[in-house]
Amino acid sequence: MKKLVLAAALTAAASTAFAGSLADPIIEAPVIVEEATSSSAGVLVPLLILVLVAAALAD
Repeated sequence: MKKLVLAAALTAAASTAFAGSLADPIIEAPVIVEEATSSSAGVLVPLLILVLVAAALAD
């Protein structure tokens, strides 16, 4: 009976000692969220400059 208890105790101690693995942990890549920009943003500045030039010429 003592040998059975000793074997159970050694088995429990050994299973906790080898609970981890030697394999590298899987690390998920971070999620990158890009903000969408409208195509009118590139047109807005030249149109504003054109309006200012037209206003300056009208004076």
